[in-house]
Amino acid sequence: MKMMLDDVGNLNLIGAYAPGDARIHGETYTTSLLVWPRRIVTDCPVTSIDMLTPADLAPIVEGAPEVLVIGTGERQRFPDQATLAPLMTARIGYEVMDNAAACRTFNVLLAEGRHAALLLLTDPDAN
Repeated sequence: MKMMLDDVGNLNLIGAYAPGDARIHGETYTTSLLVWPRRIVTDCPVTSIDMLTPADLAPIVEGAPEVLVIGTGERQRFPDQATLAPLMTARIGYEVMDNAAACRTFNVLLAEGRHAALLLLTDPDAN
């Protein structure tokens, strides 16, 4: 599904999303990602929401986004609330949704000028 132009203001907008991959600035990614407005972290070891730990959220807390959008795969799955405690302690808002909705939401947040991050999990077992 085409989402919007890839290179608007050099922000890392999700240009297209299909199950198993996301396109940003014309490059296709097939692994879990942590996407910031102007930086992409591709060495994300977490592939499933069930694998996510509070320690995995440390780089996000350090980056202090206003909101974190968590894409949990092709279907929405919720993590244990204790896992998200570091976000709550740091007063970082979060939303949990399926990957397609997460990509759309992240794009809208960036278009609004919000400091957001996107944790996009591939989660092959959640399809």
